[in-house]
Amino acid sequence: MKGEHKIIRNALGAGKWFPGGQKELAQTVRAYLDDAHGPEIKGRIEAVTAPHAGYLYSGPVAAFAYRAVQAQDAPDIVVVLGFSHRGETQGVALMDGDAFSTPLGETALDAGAAAILTASDPHITFDYRPHIGEHSLENQVPFIQTVLPGASLVMALIGCRDPAILEALAMALDGLAGKKRILVVASSDMLHDASYERVRKTDQATLRKMAAMDITGLLRDWDYSQQILCGIGPVVVAMKFAQLRGAGKGIVLRYRNSGDDHPESRGQWVVGYGAMAFTE
Repeated sequence: MKGEHKIIRNALGAGKWFPGGQKELAQTVRAYLDDAHGPEIKGRIEAVTAPHAGYLYSGPVAAFAYRAVQAQDAPDIVVVLGFSHRGETQGVALMDGDAFSTPLGETALDAGAAAILTASDPHITFDYRPHIGEHSLENQVPFIQTVLPGASLVMALIGCRDPAILEALAMALDGLAGKKRILVVASSDMLHDASYERVRKTDQATLRKMAAMDITGLLRDWDYSQQILCGIGPVVVAMKFAQLRGAGKGIVLRYRNSGDDHPESRGQWVVGYGAMAFTE
């Protein structure tokens, strides 16, 4: 907040990626959550992955991650990790401002928590510019507002795949978790390809590596022509953070791809969507 002026960052994709009206959005998110009956999670969830496409396609899968989180003790802070679809940038860009607004209302951006992260490494900085028009973070917020209404937010765009920077961010998050109870959400869809069978087969192999906490294998499998996770950086950081907090496995909560629910997309453009929890 600068003087008396409150800085509100708005979900610019409202009405595009998810419903733009308060009532319709609330009903849509609640319906997805009501239908999300995933496996029982006994250990504490340190991090989850959730997809970020338009809600018509990925919302029913994302709901499984948030339904699992809702069943546990609520965190103080949710750290949402995303990436820019417009190209790589250097380092990690944190959203500045006082609050983030969707049609469901405003949620505080936790300046204190973000400051702890920026103080930990020079590659982690406040920079709103990469966030403008980027949906990988904001598509998660209506779910967070619904299931964790008391939590504040840290919104972070990871602009590169530099192992040192990913490690630094995971360490910084571990330090933050020593001061506040946090949940890390990694925003990522899975493989994009015309072939339904290729997407299904590749995504199943990726989910097995995630469940086994095989970060090395994920990074080995990823390249620009085979983006097994479009948000590979966020997922790697979430997994590294979860490992630092004692997580020993990933649990697949739900998997679908657009070819499953929209068969007309097969042979044209199929996208995989997975929800996973990383637990003690």
